Amino acid sequence: MFRITFTPEAIEDLRWFIKVDRKSIMEEIETQLRYEPAVETRNRKRLRPNQLAEWELRFGGFRIFFDVEEENRLIQVIAVGYKEGSRLIIRGREYPL
Repeated sequence: MFRITFTPEAIEDLRWFIKVDRKSIMEEIETQLRYEPAVETRNRKRLRPNQLAEWELRFGGFRIFFDVEEENRLIQVIAVGYKEGSRLIIRGREYPL
């Protein structure tokens, strides 16, 4: 079982969402990342090298970006955003993909 942590920025990202969305996002993180976070699935994939994170979890229109430390059994959620068409929005601003 992996331990899940959040960066201060990710916590701030979550505050941009309404309570029901926050709850859904947190439940999805717990369900999808607790046991096998480094296994690619239909909704979870390793990203090309970028400045944000190594992995992405897709949940509806939401996007959760995270890194996995296998040796420490730790997941660090880096950012949480959502997609509007082909644009990624984090904290109300478009993030370049």
